[in-house]
Amino acid sequence: MSAALPTTAVLHSEWIKIRSLRGTFWSLISVLVATVGIQALTAAALGRAEEGSMGEDPLLAAFYGLNFGQIAAIAFGATAFSAEFHNGALRTSLTAVPDRTRFYLSKSSMLGALALVAGQLTGLLTFVAGQALMGERALELGDPGAVRAVVGCGLYLTLMALFAAGLTAVLRSGVAVLSILIPFVVMVSFIVGSAASGVGQFMPDRAGQAMMRSQSYGDLGPWAGLGVLALWAGVAVLGGWLAVRRRDA
Repeated sequence: MSAALPTTAVLHSEWIKIRSLRGTFWSLISVLVATVGIQALTAAALGRAEEGSMGEDPLLAAFYGLNFGQIAAIAFGATAFSAEFHNGALRTSLTAVPDRTRFYLSKSSMLGALALVAGQLTGLLTFVAGQALMGERALELGDPGAVRAVVGCGLYLTLMALFAAGLTAVLRSGVAVLSILIPFVVMVSFIVGSAASGVGQFMPDRAGQAMMRSQSYGDLGPWAGLGVLALWAGVAVLGGWLAVRRRDA
């Protein structure tokens, strides 16, 4: 019997998979490009607009581009995992790494690590680039809540990617997950979330975005909101692990 691959080799193989899948890799790049680009365009317009055009929470407005970047993060998580369910790829992966738990944790860890790096870079560049175009109304990193919001942006994008990846492992279809999550964060959560004191505040995107708010959203503070999103993502990742362990390749 051949010796098991070392963990570093398994992680490296997962990195190669992600890098070689053009759609998946560009989804990761799009997290940065979409968020920063749209934020810069929005900030340039707001910088010339009348006072009060930034809404009730200027800190949240500093991450407006996140509404678009999160779609790319969801696409990254879904496509990175859905590739395993095409053309017998999962069977091949499990031949190389027979321990399904080790395989799943390695894949999820690499996906999460890449999303975290891209997310933190996105959070910083979104804030800096956007505020550079805001003129006299620009926020600074030293302002209350600014650093927390930058860090929270990266954590938010990471958890959304893991949420999508876990659901993809459960449903075995990236298309199905994209068809569910994108309308959910674009429309359903927005409609339900209008009732901040009700169930809307516990929707994954609404709760997680509390990290980018200078004021509490409903009953959830910034870290409590992130915790709610982490719970959603954790349940999805756990469900994906159970699905990979119990179902045939």
